[in-house]
Amino acid sequence: MPIFTARDGTELAYHVRGEGEPLVCLPGGAMRASAYLGDLGGLAAGRRLVLLDLRGTGDSAVPADESTYRVDRQVADVEALRIHLGLERMDVLAHSAAGNLAQLYAAAHPDRLRRLALITPTCWAVGLDSTPERRLEVVRKRAGCEPYDTAIAAYERILGILEAGGTPAPAHWRETMPLAYGRWDDEVRAHVEASGREKNAAAGAVFAGPGAFDPPATRAALRRVAGEVLVLAGELDSNPTAGLAAELAGLFPRAVADVQPGGAHFPWLDDPRWFATRVERFLATGA
Repeated sequence: MPIFTARDGTELAYHVRGEGEPLVCLPGGAMRASAYLGDLGGLAAGRRLVLLDLRGTGDSAVPADESTYRVDRQVADVEALRIHLGLERMDVLAHSAAGNLAQLYAAAHPDRLRRLALITPTCWAVGLDSTPERRLEVVRKRAGCEPYDTAIAAYERILGILEAGGTPAPAHWRETMPLAYGRWDDEVRAHVEASGREKNAAAGAVFAGPGAFDPPATRAALRRVAGEVLVLAGELDSNPTAGLAAELAGLFPRAVADVQPGGAHFPWLDDPRWFATRVERFLATGA
């Protein structure tokens, strides 16, 4: 397990899977260890996946200053990894909440990205979000059987609590988990169960804290990104929706949005072959 040292002295770990051109992989969660990414649906067959454990997660050390869990302060960790790997420009894949880290990295280092794959990314860094109505429209497509009817009812309760200014309980979110996947079986349930062990909840609470984002400045900076970008949404994912993915792609000079049929928030689990083929084609030929 390789280790490198961040600018503030924190020792960070990454895990390598596969052979070939390196692909730096940033996990979401927020602040979940990279183990949940697995081999990204077989993407490791043609790429050397460099799976970063963000500070305080997985095999990476806990920083002395826990305010450095804030996502904008982790941009320096990604740059330190690039330098450690000896890459002039790099290919990056970022999932879910790490989409914000990748967007901020792209804004800060627009010439260091060759190709960037944003997989079901959230878009807080650029001030984009789906409306409750659009989210419900997506999740209600799965109505008519269990466990989805129960999960949809829980999702509706969560949106009501949020609209009233409240905070949903963790149990409410757990009830919605079938909606995060395109299928619901023992493998997927194990993936969900592992989340509690792999996430650093305290770090996740800091990740998108006050001061983390300046959407107008980030949007302006993304216009200078030299590399090509893929924004991949899942057909069944409510965040981001396909429309939101297209909006995000429109902020980059050279980007394309695509939607994985039958995919949700973890598309490499829903249809590994489709996912790996689509991402590898983008990495090989661009947007």
